[in-house]
Amino acid sequence: MDLRCDVYICRVPPTLVPPTTRLHAAWLEAHAEWGPGLHEDGFGLAASDQVATAEGFRAWVSRSAADAEHSTCRWIVEDEKVQGGIALRHELNERTGHIGYGIRPSARGRGLGSWALASMLDVARLRGMGRVLLVCAADNVASVHTIERNGGTLAETRVMPRGTIRRYWIDL
Repeated sequence: MDLRCDVYICRVPPTLVPPTTRLHAAWLEAHAEWGPGLHEDGFGLAASDQVATAEGFRAWVSRSAADAEHSTCRWIVEDEKVQGGIALRHELNERTGHIGYGIRPSARGRGLGSWALASMLDVARLRGMGRVLLVCAADNVASVHTIERNGGTLAETRVMPRGTIRRYWIDL
């Protein structure tokens, strides 16, 4: 196993894993860190999902697996902690774009979002996609930098009912 080490810390590199019931407690910890609501982009969580119970979580994970024809969902896992999620929609959704992602607050600022996006762009290439659209809030500076670091070209800025968004294309 390849480990990243420095003078003080050794840790297993992050991985992208399909949603799994094995990480229920770790996922709930990440979800709680965001606070109430459905704002964790990349998880595909719906208001009707009952993820607190083992049965509800299992149903949600099963639904995610069953939707594999339309999207590729992965959790960003590091040292058995769910640090975020990322999803590639196989067909364009003009409102949300092809790729959505979110990093839990305590894991931000370490490049996990850029790494996960680069990894998911490889998945999109393997699927034969020529380019992908990403959408983010105009005031989300971290997401703007993540997208631009991965080759995003600003297509437009739009004022929407819930705020201003930026739309980026990444050529693959």
